[in-house]
Amino acid sequence: MCMCKLDLGLTGTKLGCGEGGCGACTVMVSSYDRELNRCVHYAVNACLAPLYSVEGMHVISIEGVGHRKLGLHPVQESLASSHGSQCGFCTPGFIMSMYALLRSNKNSPCEEEIEECLAGNLCRCTGYRPIVDAFRVFAKTNDALYSGLSSLSLQDGLSICPSTGKPCSCGSTSTNEAATCNDARFQPISYSDIDGAKYTEKELIFPPELLMRKLAPLKLRGRGGLIWYRPVRLQYLLALKAKHPDAKLVVGNTEVGIEMRLKKLQYRVLISVAQVPELNTVNVNDNGVEVGSALRLSELLRLFRKVVKERPAHETSACKAFIEQLKWFAGTQIRNVACIGGNICTASPISDLNPLWMASRAEFRIINCNGDIRSIPAKDFFRGYRIVDMESDEILLSIFLPWTRPLECVKEFKQAHRRDDDIAIVNGGMRVFLEERGQELCVSDVSITFGGVGEVSLCARKAEEFLIGKNWNRGLLQDALKVIQSDVLIKEDSPGGMVEFRKSLTLSFFFKFFLWVSHHIHDIKPTIETFPSSHMSAMQSFSRQCRIGRQDYETVKQGTSIGLPEVHLSARIQVTGEAEYTDDTPVPPNTLHAALVLSQMPHARILSIDDSDTKYSPGFAGLFLAKDVPADNMIGPVVADEELFATDVVTCVGQVIGVVVADTHENAKTAAGKVKVEYEELPAILSIKEAIDAKSFHPNTEKRLTKGDVELCFRSGQCDRIIEGEVQMGGQEHFYMEPHGSLVWTIDGGNEVHMLSSTQDPHRHQNYVSRVLGLPMSKVVCKTKRIGGGFGGKETRSGFIAAAASVPSYLLNRPVKLILDRDVDMMISGHRHSFVGKYKVGFTNEGKILAYDLEIYNNGGNSLDLSSAILEIAMFHSDNVYEIPHVRITGSVCFTNFPSNTAFRGFGGPQGMLITENWIQRIAAELDRSPEEIKEMNFQVEGSITHYSQYLQHCTLHQLWKELKESCNFLKARSEVNEFNSHNRWKKRGVAMIPTKFGVSFTKKFMNQAGALVHVYTDGTVLVTHGGVEMGQGLHTKVAQVAASAFNIPLSSVFVSETSTDKVPNASPTAASVSSDMYGAAVLDACEQIKAQMKAVASKLNTNSFAELAGACYFQRIDLSAHGFHIVPDIGFDWISGKGNPFRYYTYGAAFAEVEIDTLTGDFQTRTVDIILDLGYSLNPAIDIGQMEGAFVQGLGWVALEELKWGDAGHKWIKPGNLLTCGPGNYKIPSINDIPFNFKVSLLKGNPNSKGIHSSKAVGEPPFFLASSVFFAIKDGIKAARAEMGLSSKWFPLDTPATPERIRMACFDEFTCPFVSLDFCPKLSV
Repeated sequence: MCMCKLDLGLTGTKLGCGEGGCGACTVMVSSYDRELNRCVHYAVNACLAPLYSVEGMHVISIEGVGHRKLGLHPVQESLASSHGSQCGFCTPGFIMSMYALLRSNKNSPCEEEIEECLAGNLCRCTGYRPIVDAFRVFAKTNDALYSGLSSLSLQDGLSICPSTGKPCSCGSTSTNEAATCNDARFQPISYSDIDGAKYTEKELIFPPELLMRKLAPLKLRGRGGLIWYRPVRLQYLLALKAKHPDAKLVVGNTEVGIEMRLKKLQYRVLISVAQVPELNTVNVNDNGVEVGSALRLSELLRLFRKVVKERPAHETSACKAFIEQLKWFAGTQIRNVACIGGNICTASPISDLNPLWMASRAEFRIINCNGDIRSIPAKDFFRGYRIVDMESDEILLSIFLPWTRPLECVKEFKQAHRRDDDIAIVNGGMRVFLEERGQELCVSDVSITFGGVGEVSLCARKAEEFLIGKNWNRGLLQDALKVIQSDVLIKEDSPGGMVEFRKSLTLSFFFKFFLWVSHHIHDIKPTIETFPSSHMSAMQSFSRQCRIGRQDYETVKQGTSIGLPEVHLSARIQVTGEAEYTDDTPVPPNTLHAALVLSQMPHARILSIDDSDTKYSPGFAGLFLAKDVPADNMIGPVVADEELFATDVVTCVGQVIGVVVADTHENAKTAAGKVKVEYEELPAILSIKEAIDAKSFHPNTEKRLTKGDVELCFRSGQCDRIIEGEVQMGGQEHFYMEPHGSLVWTIDGGNEVHMLSSTQDPHRHQNYVSRVLGLPMSKVVCKTKRIGGGFGGKETRSGFIAAAASVPSYLLNRPVKLILDRDVDMMISGHRHSFVGKYKVGFTNEGKILAYDLEIYNNGGNSLDLSSAILEIAMFHSDNVYEIPHVRITGSVCFTNFPSNTAFRGFGGPQGMLITENWIQRIAAELDRSPEEIKEMNFQVEGSITHYSQYLQHCTLHQLWKELKESCNFLKARSEVNEFNSHNRWKKRGVAMIPTKFGVSFTKKFMNQAGALVHVYTDGTVLVTHGGVEMGQGLHTKVAQVAASAFNIPLSSVFVSETSTDKVPNASPTAASVSSDMYGAAVLDACEQIKAQMKAVASKLNTNSFAELAGACYFQRIDLSAHGFHIVPDIGFDWISGKGNPFRYYTYGAAFAEVEIDTLTGDFQTRTVDIILDLGYSLNPAIDIGQMEGAFVQGLGWVALEELKWGDAGHKWIKPGNLLTCGPGNYKIPSINDIPFNFKVSLLKGNPNSKGIHSSKAVGEPPFFLASSVFFAIKDGIKAARAEMGLSSKWFPLDTPATPERIRMACFDEFTCPFVSLDFCPKLSV
C-alpha cells in the first residue's frame, strides 16, 4: 500500500481501514503457477500485503486497468454509466475485485460468483444495487446478451434489463414518461468484450521477465529491524525455525498484520512459507484428503467443491460443511491469501473452521526441526487461549480430513452480526455416525463442538458421552439439550458479552443439527421418527441470492439538462482511480506527518506529560500541547466549550492532548505512542441513564414544545386508554469510506495559511484555524475538491483535525498532513446520537390519538457540538405524519464522558420519528388492529397544523401511501406472510409499511444562505464555483445541470471547480439536504445576471453558438462573470413562543418491507422493499434514486445491524469509556448480501414543488427513516414467533438496532427460557 502511494505515486488504491475489512485497497496479484503452466490472478487487500510477499509477482492496481485519456475498461465503463460510483472512494476496490474475477475465470461468471467476489468490498453511498447491476452484465444470464443478437432483434421492442438479465420493456423511455429499471444508457456488454478479443491491446499481460525468473529464497530487512525470510524448501524452513524459534510464520499476513498494526505487537522475524511446496500439497486418496498447511482458503474451497462433484455423496458430508462455512468466511480478498495453517494455529476461540476440523475427525500432522512427524487429532490440539499443542521447534505440516461414512453426517453452524465477512458470535461443527440396530439407528460416534463460548473451541464432551449408544429419536433430542445446557458454561462477565444469546445459540444449533440429520436419514431409513413439516424450516439456511432492482420515475426535462438522469460528473475519473482526495494530494518533500496524542481515560485530571522517550523516536520533529497554541485553545461550532488540546482535565477517552509530527505517518504514530501521560481518575458518566440520574446536562439545552393541553386531555376522560413506555436507540458510526484528513501549509513565512481538507464545511475549518493561530480569516484558505463520504460526520468534527495540524505547520513553517487511521477516526470523531424517549399517549378505543407527552434525551458527549440543534429536529419530527390534538415535548442534551456526538444523516429526525412509530405499533397491539389502520386514521392532511404551529401545504402523503399499497399489493403480501408463518415454526416472515415527513431547511435562519461564482469563457465553456461540497451526493452534477440549462448549452460545457473559501466566502455547511436547493438557486442567480448582461449583444447579433455569443460579448467589454446569492424565504422559528416555520417544505415518503427471520438464531434477510418518495420534478432522477437507495441501506444498518459497544455499566468487559467497535472487524455496516432481494424505488409523478429549484425537492436525508420499515417488519415476524408460545397479544419492546441477539432473544421459546425471563432485553450502549 505504501509503495503504491509513496514510492510510485499511484493514488488510485485507497486506504479505507488498514485491516482488510473494507476492500477499498483491493489490487490484483498475478503469479505464474509452474505446475499448472498458467498465470493465476486474484484480488488481495493491499493494506495487509507486505511488499516482500509479492516479490516475483505482477501487481495491477486500478491504474493498470483503464484510463480516462486512453480508454476505460468495460468494467469501469459499466460501473460509471450505471451510476455505481457516488463518493468514489470505494470504487477502485470494487473495480479491482470484479476485474480480478474476470481475469481469473475462463468462462463467464454467474451472478452468484459476482456477488460473492464483492463480499469483501464495502460501500456507504450507493446501497450496492447499481454496482450489482453494473457488474451483472458480465454474467451469462441470457444467451441474447452473448450471441451477438442485438436488443433490437428481440420481440416487441424488448431489450435486456441489467437488473434481471432478461428481456423487458424498460429500455424505452422518453421525456416526461416513466422510466422503469433503466434507459438507453444501459447497453448489453457481451462477454467477449472483456475476454481479450476487443481489448487485448489494453490488457496488461504477465511480464515475460517474471516468467524467466527462478524462485529463490529471500532474506530482507524491514522497518524497525524486522527480518523477512522466504524459504522455498521445507528443509530451509525447518532450519530457519530452529534458528528463530519465536519467529512468526506468515502466508497472507491477515492475522499478523492486524496484530502488528492494531495490537502494536512487535515481531522481529517473519518467515513467509507461501512458496514452500511441501506445505502446499494436495493429496486425495481413498481414505480422505490431505492438504498442506500453507494452502490458501480459496484453494481449499475450490478443492472441496471439486471433490464433492467427483466423490460419492456419503463421503463428502464434511467437505460440504466446509464449503458452506468458507462461503461466509471473511471476504474474497482475505480468502485468496489466508492459509489453512494460519487459521488453525492462531487458535482463535471464534475460528469458523477449527470447530469443524475437530468435529470431522481431522488430524493435524506436525513436523519438528529434525524432520520428525507426529499426528494429533484436531480435538486435542487446542490447549488454551491461543495456545496449541506445538513446541517452538515445530510447525504444522498438513491436515488430513477423512471421508465420511454412510450414515455419518457433518454440519457447520455460524451466527454473526452480519453474514458476509464477519467474525462469529458463536459457531459450531457437529458430526454423528449412526449404525443400524434392527429398525433403530444408534449413535456410534458423535462430535459436538462450539466456538465463541470459551477461551478455545469447546467440545461438549458430556453431551457426546451421553449420546453415544442411544437410539436416534425425538425423545433423545430433549435429553441431549439438557446435557448441552449444563455442558456449555459461559461466565457472566465473559469477554464479548451476549452471554444469554450465546448460550441459547448452542441449543439452537444442536436442535437444527438434530432436525437436519433426521431429515437426511429419513430418506435412507423411512421408519425413523420424523418431525412435523413445519419444523423443517429450522434446517434451511439463508443463502446468497441474486438481487433484482427496479426504478420507476418520470423525466421532466427543462432546458438542455435539468430533469435528465445524467451520470455523476466525476464518475469516469472515479472508476479509473484518477479522482484525488485529501490523502492523494502530492506534497512537498519537507512535509511532516502528524499523529494525535489521545486520552486513555474517560474522566481524569492530567498530572504530568512525559515526552522524554518521544524526542528520541525515529523521524521525530516535535510535540505540541495546549501551551504551544498561538492564540485561542477553545473551539466549538455553536459554543466554544471544547479544548483543542486538553489542559488540566480530560473528559473522554480519545480527547486530544497534543499532536506529534514526524517525517512519516508511521513514525509519527510511533512517537505519539511514546508520550506518557499520568492521570488522576475522576468519576465518569457513561450513559444517558446515569446522566439523568446525576442531572448531568449541557447548559441551556432544555427545550419545550406544546400544542393544546396534554394534562387536561389525560385528566378529562377523553382518552379511553393511556399507555406509557420508553424507547431507546443506539448510536451509529458514519463510516464514510475516506477517513478524516487535512493537509496544512504556510505561505510567505506564515503570513497566510492554506489547507486541503476532507470536510463538509470549509468555512468552519477556516474559522477554527484562524481562531487557533490568531490570524484574520482573510489570510486562511480552505479548499475541498471532493470528499469520500460525509453523512454529517465531517460537518463539525473535521474542524479540530485541521486546527490540530495547523499548530505545528504554523510554528515550524512546514506543511503538515494529518490523516486519521480508521480506528482512531471511529473512536474520537463522534457518532449519531443515541436517544431515550419516555412517552405517554392517550387514544380512543377506535384508535384515534388524542394526547402525546414525550420526554426526550440525547447523548451529547463531552461537548455540545450540534447536539442541541439535533435535539430540536428530533422534537420537530416527533409527530412524524400524525394529527395529534394535544402535544407536550420536553428535551435535554445529556453531558457524558464520551467523545462529542454530532450530525448524521437525518440530524435527529429519524430518532424522533422512531419513538412515535414504536407507540403507534403499541396502540395497534392494544387494540388488536393492524398498525397500518392506526396510521391511516391519524394521518395529517392538507392544512394540518403541527405542534410547532407550521401549516402543511402541498401534502402528498395520502397519494403516496395509496400508490405504495397498490404497488406492493399489501393485502396480498400480508396474506402470503400469514400463510407462510402458519406452515413454518422456526422461520417467520413479517411485513410493515412506514410513512415519513421530513422538514427541509436549516433550522437556524442565518444558515439558509448560499453563494456562487460563475464565469463564462470566450470558448463558450462555463466555470462554476459554489460554497457546497461534493461528497458523492451529486451536488456538483446537479449544479452543473442548472448552469447548462440556464445557458442552453451541453452539460459537458460546464465545469464545477473545487470548493474554496477564497472564492465563495462564509458558506454554510453542505448539510440538511438543502445544498441542491440553495446552491442551485445561487448558481441560477449568477447565470441570470450574466444572461441579462449578454442580452443586448445577443439581440443585435445572429450568433450560431453560445461560444460565438461569449466571444462577441468579450469584444463588447461585457462582464461575463457574476456572483450569485440566494436566501431561503419564509422561514424562522421562535423557541420562546414555540411558533414559526422552521422548514421551507416537507419531503414525504413511504416504504414497504418484507423480511424473513430465523427465530432460532436471530438471523434475517430482507426479501422485498418498495419505496416511494415525493421529490417534485427531480433535477436528476438517477442521482436521486441513488440517494434514496443509499440512504435506505444506511438506515437499514442503523435499525438492524450497526451497534456501538462502549465500556459502560452494561458492558463491563470493555475498559470504561472505550469503544470496542472501532473498525470494520467489530463494527458491521451493511454489505452487498444485506440489501433486499427485490428492491423497488419510485418517485411520485406529477407533483412539482413550487418552493424548490426547478420544482424539485431535497433527497439526501428523507429516505433514511424509511429503513425502519425493515425494523418493524422484523418485529412483525417476531410477533408471529411469539404467537407460537401463546404470546401474540403481549406487547414487547425491541431496541434499535435489531441485531441477531435482540431478534433471537425476543423470539421467546424453549431454547431461551432456560436462560432469560419473558421481559429480558439485551444490553445496549446509550
